[in-house]
Amino acid sequence: MTQVKFDISTSLDGYIAGPDPDLEQPLGAGGEQLHDWVVKLSIWREQHGLAGGEVSADTEIMAEATDGIAAYVMGRGMFGGGDGSWGDEPWSGWWGEEPPFHAPVFVVTHHARAPLPREGGTTFHFVTEGVEAAVARAQQAVGEGDVLVAGGASVIQQALRAGLVDEFQLHVTPVLLGGGTPLFAGLGPDDVQVETVRVVESPSVTHLKYRVVR
Repeated sequence: MTQVKFDISTSLDGYIAGPDPDLEQPLGAGGEQLHDWVVKLSIWREQHGLAGGEVSADTEIMAEATDGIAAYVMGRGMFGGGDGSWGDEPWSGWWGEEPPFHAPVFVVTHHARAPLPREGGTTFHFVTEGVEAAVARAQQAVGEGDVLVAGGASVIQQALRAGLVDEFQLHVTPVLLGGGTPLFAGLGPDDVQVETVRVVESPSVTHLKYRVVR
């Protein structure tokens, strides 16, 4: 049965990006630290067309997190290109010629745009009807696979409020950012309730997996 999930790294104080993001630091000041645990893994490097890397206690977690994902949903900020209309020569996003998704990606945006096919099986589809429509289109596209709400925080919050998420995993890093983009801003018990599925510790990160209680 198709599930809708998200899987994201956070700081110890609950931020998924640091303060003052810009083109040079899309994850804000200090935000790159949140992903130090995963970018050194061989499985992550292979998915991004890179050689080398480590095999560690976190490898199995990463492999499980990506297994079975057949479509993605993300916000305009995560795709890239700034706010407003796309312009006459729309930017192709942060992800390069061969993005790591290798699957359809549905981008939630206020501005319509033709689908953007890239190498390696990724096609970006731009959805102007909101996150519920984007998730519905992703579910239609996957067949028996799962849908990952990749981010950013606003799209994840909208998906949680709409009751679309079945489970999620947080990778909590021992870093305090002191500000930035909070993952659960504005959410409370009336929006979502969860139960703990699993806690896995490693030297560089703690993996917390939750199931959403309907």
